[in-house]
Amino acid sequence: MKSAFLAVLAAPLLAGAAAADNLDLVRAARLQVGVTTIYDGAYRVLEYPGGDVPPERGVCTDVVIRAFRTARSTDLQKLVHEDMRAHFGAYPSKRRWGLTRPDTSIDHRRVPNLMVYFSRAGLGQPVSRDVAAYLPGDLVTWDLGGGVPHIGFVSERRAVTGTPLIIHNIGAGAREEDILFRFAITGHYRPLAP
Repeated sequence: MKSAFLAVLAAPLLAGAAAADNLDLVRAARLQVGVTTIYDGAYRVLEYPGGDVPPERGVCTDVVIRAFRTARSTDLQKLVHEDMRAHFGAYPSKRRWGLTRPDTSIDHRRVPNLMVYFSRAGLGQPVSRDVAAYLPGDLVTWDLGGGVPHIGFVSERRAVTGTPLIIHNIGAGAREEDILFRFAITGHYRPLAP
């Protein structure tokens, strides 16, 4: 049973539709291809709320953050920070990075924090090897090996094999590529359409 708190937490992402139609998120993520050309995970002090690194730079999480801001006017920086401030112990920041309090400049830019936030918001879906389980606009997380996390959007476009492409930034800027099953999937999340 979802608590009233989690319903409020998820409201900006869920927006009330009965079935997922997240092509707005896919289009917003795709707009970053050719713009975000540099992979740069350096810590930067960001404005809050609405802070961002320069558009030509970023990491995988920046693709997600920018897509939500562009498509839905949803600020994951603010949402993650507010939830972390209220429930810091639910997030891996202390045990993984040794932090003692939330940091508005980096928390939303970390895949493990987004995984916790999306799970707490009730957006989790089963992890599967079935291509039909992944809808456009779904978010997928992976372990790239050695505990290195990654996140990207499922596209409506497909590879010749029928596998959905992924819009992400894995090291060479925002791209749309066939990587869904290339790495170990660690999470699957589905925002509901507005």
